[in-house]
Amino acid sequence: MKRRDFLATTALPLLACDQPEAISGSFVGISLDRGHLLQSGKTWPTPDITLSTGVLIAGAGVAGLAAARALRLKGIEDFALLELEDEAGGNSRGGQTGGMACPLGAHYLPLPGDDAPEVQDLLEELGLRRRVAGRWVYDERHLCHSPQERLFFNGSWQAGLLPMQDVAAATLAQYHQFARLVARLQRQARWAIPASKWPPALIQQALAAITFDVYLDQQGFTDQHLRWYLDYCCRDDYGAGLATVSAWAGIHYFASRHGFAAPGQDAPERDGVLTWPQGNAWLTQRLAAPLGARLQTGRVVVRIAQVKHGVELDAFNLATQATERWKARRAIIALPIFVAARVLENPPDRLRAAAASTVYAPWLVANLHLKSALHDRPGAPPSWDNVLYGDAQNAPGLGYVDASHQRLQSVPGATVLTYYRALGDVAAPMDSPPLAPGVAGRRLLLARPWSAWRDAILAELSLPHPDLAARVSRIDITRYGHAMAMPVPKNNGQIGLQPLYSKRRQLSISDQPGSLSERLAVAHSDWAGYSVFEEAFTLGHAAALNMARRGI
Repeated sequence: MKRRDFLATTALPLLACDQPEAISGSFVGISLDRGHLLQSGKTWPTPDITLSTGVLIAGAGVAGLAAARALRLKGIEDFALLELEDEAGGNSRGGQTGGMACPLGAHYLPLPGDDAPEVQDLLEELGLRRRVAGRWVYDERHLCHSPQERLFFNGSWQAGLLPMQDVAAATLAQYHQFARLVARLQRQARWAIPASKWPPALIQQALAAITFDVYLDQQGFTDQHLRWYLDYCCRDDYGAGLATVSAWAGIHYFASRHGFAAPGQDAPERDGVLTWPQGNAWLTQRLAAPLGARLQTGRVVVRIAQVKHGVELDAFNLATQATERWKARRAIIALPIFVAARVLENPPDRLRAAAASTVYAPWLVANLHLKSALHDRPGAPPSWDNVLYGDAQNAPGLGYVDASHQRLQSVPGATVLTYYRALGDVAAPMDSPPLAPGVAGRRLLLARPWSAWRDAILAELSLPHPDLAARVSRIDITRYGHAMAMPVPKNNGQIGLQPLYSKRRQLSISDQPGSLSERLAVAHSDWAGYSVFEEAFTLGHAAALNMARRGI
């Protein structure tokens, strides 16, 4: 059924009867006004207080928190961590809607492989994994419980996210063909997470120079169901679809983890995932907890400069409306690249070029508080991850996760559904000149009022859940204008922002966080070119170790 036909018979009358205007809610979690202060032309007060510390960390997202933890592990306690928002965590923060915990961003962490020992160590420290009889065992209370995922396809729910219900033999054949392609590419190169640790092979550089849809055309993948699934995977991980992200990113999604399992194929067991009602905020809250007064929130970093004996940083304190001057021997800039290039005095050409070449996906995260359980359509039972099959008109979102899934409640009841929508490839208006990826989506995100987002989300999710509007009591929406760097193609085949590798000079992990000088380093998932926990954490950890090696 077409969306317009469905809404004419079901969703719109339902919305009118149940008066969605009675549903409360607001924009939460991110202060866009704070984020825009740096581009507002505001004149900052002259600093009237001077503070000193050994190491300054600007930005308390995952990279900044990882850097703080690494310093502490090295016995370095003389540091300060400055954060714009009122809570640390970046895109991995959580909140509450209707008194129930829910994520405001990232909602899970795949079990890390041996390429991410820093993340493995963190999970061991937090008690999430331990060695039993020579094997690593994860705490099952934190592993995602079954059923994990389902797809609303052809009017009913099916298990798994690959479209399967009544698909043609030609579709199944393309599923198997793509599985063979991924397996072949896995043998030809190392596909690791974090990718920023390893030099890319020539085949990976070639894939990084073209879009994923061009590559699929070249390989003869024309099936609409396969391409919908691959487009969904790219939007889910990278914030934009096939036509925007690189072929390297599209293949990396599968090749770096469990491959691509075609129906009926003997495939390795899929990696488990860790998840919590508040999403990855479970992790960032524990990383922030030991910091105490060293974590300074509500600070707008407005200037960073290298001076004769160290680093100088000016930060506007939003609570006191005064500017503080911080002096430190060294600093780690754990800020998005475009912010880092703006606040650093005389930024090097490398940083300017990195900022100019990075494009960002805007995102919307909506938490819907339900007073009671939804009636469900036939097919697969309610799952943790629930996705709708469709196009940009009838299902523009990425579906929803159920924040209460881990509770295993015997009788379904009140819960929070966390809905995600990536806006990295929103098309520019017909009368607009061409826009860079992410720009049209960012404008839409900022211009559309909360009530319009409410109505759009209710209409979309009413396709599988006609009783949704009657059960929702509140919708809180979090907007990220620059949620993540998108892995778009680059003519030189560069992956992320690290220098291209060569046979003459192999960069070690100690070089990777982006040292700008002996006293200054940058560390953020932007340098990996895409945003996942493992990349940000590893880069932040390594930047701090570099500082410790040089002496604080």
